[in-house]
Amino acid sequence: MIQTISAKMWFCVACFLLLTTGCMSTNQSDSVEPNPTIAPTAVIASNDQPEITPSLTASPDEPHPTMSPAATIANSELHDQIEQIVTTAQGRVGVAATVLETGDSVTLDSDERFPMQSVYKFPIGMAVLAQVDQGILALDQQVRVEPNDFISDLQHSPIRDEYPQGVELSVAELLRYAVSESDGTASDVLLRLVGGPEVVTAYLRDLGVNDIVVANTEKELGQDHAIQYQNYATPDAAVMLLRALHEGKGLSETSQALLLQFMTETPTGLNRIKGMLPDGTVVAHKTGSSRTVNGVAAATNDVGLVALPNGQHLAIAVFVSDSKADYATREKVIAQIARATWDAWGE
Repeated sequence: MIQTISAKMWFCVACFLLLTTGCMSTNQSDSVEPNPTIAPTAVIASNDQPEITPSLTASPDEPHPTMSPAATIANSELHDQIEQIVTTAQGRVGVAATVLETGDSVTLDSDERFPMQSVYKFPIGMAVLAQVDQGILALDQQVRVEPNDFISDLQHSPIRDEYPQGVELSVAELLRYAVSESDGTASDVLLRLVGGPEVVTAYLRDLGVNDIVVANTEKELGQDHAIQYQNYATPDAAVMLLRALHEGKGLSETSQALLLQFMTETPTGLNRIKGMLPDGTVVAHKTGSSRTVNGVAAATNDVGLVALPNGQHLAIAVFVSDSKADYATREKVIAQIARATWDAWGE
C-alpha cells in the first residue's frame, strides 16, 4: 500500500526536479538511480509527507530560445543521421526532440499521427493528478478493483495477475501501477474515475496540446486491433506535453514531482530511450507497445525527459509504427536516435 513516499524515493525525484529547473504500454513489458552529486530539493516533514521547496519548476513565462545558424547546420546533420537510422525500422517512424533550454531541435514526420498504445497513460496520469489538485480526487482515496475491471489476458496487467479476486487500492497506487508498471487495468479504472477518455482529451486541450487524442479504454484496445489508431499523438504534441510537465503547467509542484517519480522509476523501456545512454542517466519516460499481427507491429514507442550531462534537458518522442522489423530492431531504432541526440547536444 502506498501511504507515504519514502525519503529514498523522494530523493530520486528531487534530483530530477533539480535538473529540470536548470539550476536547476503496454502489451510488452527501468528504474533510474539518482545522481549522487545532486543535492535534494524536497525534504521529508515529520509526518513523512514531501514538502517541495519553491522554484523547482522552469518558469512558464520564459521565452523559448532561438537557434544560431551554426546550431541549425549541426541539427541538419543530426536529421540526416536519424534518417539513416530509421531505414532499419521497415515502417513509419516519427521523431521530435528538443533541448528545452536552447531550442535546438530535430524532427522527422513529427506532425503525423501515430498510435500511442500505453504512452497514453502519461496524459491520463496528468489528468488524474490535475483532479487531485482540484480536490475532485484524493491520492489516499480507496478504489475497489473488481475482476470484471480486468483487461484481457493478452494485455499487460500486474494487478490482474497479483490479485485475481480483486483488490482495494488507493488512487496513488493505481497511478503507480498505470504509469510505472504500465498496467492497463489500473489505467481503465483511473479513466473511469476522471470521467472518461473525453475528459483527458479536454484537459490536454486546456494545456494547448491539440494533437493527442485519448479515445478508448485499454479493454477496448484489446478487443479490436484497429482501435489503437484512434488513440494517437504526433511526436510534436508529445514533446509539447513533455515541456508542459517540465514547466509544471496544469499540475501543482507536488503532483508534478509524483508523476516524474513514477516515470523515472518505471521498469519498462530499458532498451529504448535509455538503451544506449550512459548508466545512471536520469530519464522520466513512458513507453507504449502493440502486439505483432501478421508480421506487423503497429506501435513501439517511447517519450520522455532526459537530463543531459551539461545540465540541460532533452524532451524526446520516438514512435515506430506499422513496422515489419523484429522487436529488438524496433527498440534499437529508438535507442540509436536517443543516443544521436545525446551526442549532438549533451556536451
